[in-house]
Amino acid sequence: MAVIKFVNENREVIAADGANLRFKALENNIDIYTLVGKLMNCGGYGQCGTCVVEVVEGEEYLSPRTDVEKRKLKKKPDSYRLACQTLVNGPVSIKTKP
Repeated sequence: MAVIKFVNENREVIAADGANLRFKALENNIDIYTLVGKLMNCGGYGQCGTCVVEVVEGEEYLSPRTDVEKRKLKKKPDSYRLACQTLVNGPVSIKTKP
């Protein structure tokens, strides 16, 4: 089991190992999108790049960056991830809308 702490929201979510970060956030009413993202998100396919989150702690418990993330986040810090492309396998702390 993994615990995902959403720092800005001061909430913790329990997830099974291998859970998708975007899905768990939305399932628990954690808002990961800015206004533009709400209007134009791709539904979790990695095409729009609007579900960007910042990993504060526990990066080692996340799946490696996908090729999609490498393209979409090439000018962003290494701690930034696309929630739709990220699988959680342990305790992590996440900042939404960095």
